[in-house]
Amino acid sequence: MKYAASLRVLLLPTFVSLALLGLRLQQGAEEPFTALPEVAGAGVPLRRPAWAWQEASRSNGTAEPAARRHPLQPPYPYPYRFLLNEPHKCRDRTPFLVLLVVTEPWDTAGRHAVRQTWGNESGVPGASVLRLFLTGVHPVFGQPLQQVLQEESALHHDLLQQDFLDTYNNLTLKTLMGLEWVSKHCPNASYVVKADQDVFLNLGYLVRRLLQPQLPPKRDFMTGYVYRNTGPLRNKAYKWYVPPEVYPNETYPPYCGGPAYVLSGDLARKVYAVAQTLPLINMEDSFVGICLHALGVRVTDGPWGLFNMYKVAYDKCKFSRLVMVHHYSPKELLELWPHFQGPGPACPP
Repeated sequence: MKYAASLRVLLLPTFVSLALLGLRLQQGAEEPFTALPEVAGAGVPLRRPAWAWQEASRSNGTAEPAARRHPLQPPYPYPYRFLLNEPHKCRDRTPFLVLLVVTEPWDTAGRHAVRQTWGNESGVPGASVLRLFLTGVHPVFGQPLQQVLQEESALHHDLLQQDFLDTYNNLTLKTLMGLEWVSKHCPNASYVVKADQDVFLNLGYLVRRLLQPQLPPKRDFMTGYVYRNTGPLRNKAYKWYVPPEVYPNETYPPYCGGPAYVLSGDLARKVYAVAQTLPLINMEDSFVGICLHALGVRVTDGPWGLFNMYKVAYDKCKFSRLVMVHHYSPKELLELWPHFQGPGPACPP
């Protein structure tokens, strides 16, 4: 029975891909909701943002009415409900690092590849790692996919899902779901890494080089590939389009690129808390930068070249000194990982 479920889970992307050929999804649909979530982090000191929306005040802690909200602005705070949850993961452990992996509901093959490679919870000697995948509800195949996701969840116990639509413009909601889970269910974790599924991630080097478990955990710490003096794209032709109604400023505060970044556990909780007070934007990584600005926290520039936003050709010695490389498919990860983990000639210092 277990193996039949696994086979169905791994074959599903093929069927869904065929069904999705030629499909174009609308991004601004309304999400279902039920009971109101708790709001964590009361008492966090905030800075007044340098910008302000010309919409009605959000001081009552509820999302803007749909008539006042731009279609690209996900409703938040909002009573999203966990459909899949693992609330007891930290009951008997305090992980050094919580790994939050952004995934799409249908991509079982991608999740399988991450579990077998850089997302292996036992892959970092001397550091306790907890892996969780973040997903929403498929805009078209939500109901038939739900049973498959429930079976996958029963097998691996590593899926988090809330009842918002899983679209590109709702990526911010996925990250906030992960930070909500950490804040409520694993608040003592030392660090949180948020990563996209299509990356190569070297958690061992990240832990040894930057996080150093032998030292006290850093406070108010965030690093990755840092963007400075960038601004929203106003051209509707881009998928990264952000209109002035959603974000009026011409530049974003400094932020870390979305494919992978790391936060100290205390800062992850503060970002979730301050997000309850700020107008959401549809660019996830930029929004986290906005949260840091409101908190008065600066991003930390790490050693140059550790986080690569572009694809770098695989080389074992080179990759052993990198934290992240973007644009690696599940097939590529499964092919290179045995070589990367295996014995080989010593790399030059």
